[in-house]
Amino acid sequence: MQLPASVSIREVGPRDGLQNEPPVPVEARVRLVDALSETGVRRIEVGSFVSPRAVPAMADTDQVFAGISRRQGVTYSALVPNRRGAEAARTAKADRLQVVVAASESYNRANVNRSVAETMEEIAGVVALAAPTPVEATVSTAWGCPYEGEVPSDRVVALAERLAGTGCAGISLGDTTGMATPRRVEALLARLEGRVPALNCHFHDTRGTGLANLLAAVQAGCTDFDTAVGGLGGSPTAPGAAGNVASEDVVHMLEDMGVATGVDLDALLAAAHLAGGLVEHPLASRVLVAGPRTRRLADQEVSG
Repeated sequence: MQLPASVSIREVGPRDGLQNEPPVPVEARVRLVDALSETGVRRIEVGSFVSPRAVPAMADTDQVFAGISRRQGVTYSALVPNRRGAEAARTAKADRLQVVVAASESYNRANVNRSVAETMEEIAGVVALAAPTPVEATVSTAWGCPYEGEVPSDRVVALAERLAGTGCAGISLGDTTGMATPRRVEALLARLEGRVPALNCHFHDTRGTGLANLLAAVQAGCTDFDTAVGGLGGSPTAPGAAGNVASEDVVHMLEDMGVATGVDLDALLAAAHLAGGLVEHPLASRVLVAGPRTRRLADQEVSG
């Protein structure tokens, strides 16, 4: 098995994780970001600057940015849907911006109420407006769409290359509703090898293949991933979509395989316990419930 010495993780729980939950108060969101800042993770997606009518859980993201204790060496980013959001994110002093376009016309219209062509034009405007702040782009529904089904890989590759051409500093492939399987992951990454900068993979665990897909991506050469504390997540515009791969499950698996993440698992589990208390329902994380494989039952905290 060919594995890299290390991978990089972007923690997206405070944004992608909470966006599908009932609104969590600003102070609690600040506590979650601060707890994640203490885990060793180097990048945290704090929130999104979207209409609070569209995504109530992301209201007051500017206040979250104002309230967090920024840790040196940690990048705090925000998702923005348009130039107005980019202006708000820059005012809030976000270190990086994230934009998104779907590989499916149907999902793109459901998600941002625009065509793919209109979204690409808006993204070009965001990149120009944000400079010199880096902008990264996600191609969502990269492995399938809940409305259209199969998404041709040619379409994903073409979008990724166009986004790189607009000046996006990195490209993320989003398995928005967990339709990927390991062979599909390997095939798409092979198509994109050497064609886009800073490739990232963003897997959801809707059909139980999240960790398998992530491992397939690691073996295919990807070393940059989005994960969410506790396995939080979902999409307001994709019925049935489950959460992201859980940060602590990913760290636990990769570290045991000799792949360094730079993340302290105990600190991450503490953050996951905090996240579970904020959303007030059981989380999907396996390691949060069972504990690390080396922890004795007598020493293990019982998860609610």
